[in-house]
Amino acid sequence: MDTSSVPISVPTEQELRTTLAPVLGIPQDAIEPDASLVVLGLSSLEIMRLVSRWRKQRIPVEFEALVASPTLAGWLTHFESLARPAPNEPAPNEPVPNEPGAAS
Repeated sequence: MDTSSVPISVPTEQELRTTLAPVLGIPQDAIEPDASLVVLGLSSLEIMRLVSRWRKQRIPVEFEALVASPTLAGWLTHFESLARPAPNEPAPNEPVPNEPGAAS
């Protein structure tokens, strides 16, 4: 079975808060969307551990993207980009151009 067009299930904001709060040692609601997770206490080693955990769940998260934007909002943007098809790929169930039944 080709899984390249299967949508990726990525963490929601609440799931990220649930994951990050114990690591940071703060309540979930204390994680502001634009607050630096590094300033809140998240180390690069902990980010690597989270990346490993998500990759085991078949989420193709990129360590570099998380480090480049270490905020809850930044991470949500990265995860949302993983859930969308690449710009040149049709969305699931969207006809491929030049296929029978595709709009011309």
